[in-house]
Amino acid sequence: MSTLTVADVRVGDQLPPLRIDVDRARLVHYAGASGDRNRIHWDERFATGVGLPDVIAHGMFTMGAAVEAVTAWCGRPDRIVEYGTKFVGMVPVPHEGGASVDVAGTVKKIDEESGRVTVELAVTCAGTKVLGRALVVVALRER
Repeated sequence: MSTLTVADVRVGDQLPPLRIDVDRARLVHYAGASGDRNRIHWDERFATGVGLPDVIAHGMFTMGAAVEAVTAWCGRPDRIVEYGTKFVGMVPVPHEGGASVDVAGTVKKIDEESGRVTVELAVTCAGTKVLGRALVVVALRER
């Protein structure tokens, strides 16, 4: 597998877009793996009863799934050295059809000396922003 280097990257480069399909089964699996079994993530009656539009995806699930766009682009998940975001919206997951989360990425900064590249992600569900200021720092120089 070829691995991306700093020489391959320019500010403004766009990462290949990624669409993440989310269904209720995936949320239940994530709840089991993460230990976050809050009923808003799997019980529709409970979620709507507390004012949500439907069952919603875990924020950390959405954050973790979105960074896959960067790991696919840079070639190795161990190259991600920093990742932060703000949770600014929800991913409602209807029983029928589920939901899709769309991820786009843009190279915002390159530090040639350190070999680190900053990528900003745009993460939306049905056209609504769900992650804000999602910045990922990738080390493109061998450590």
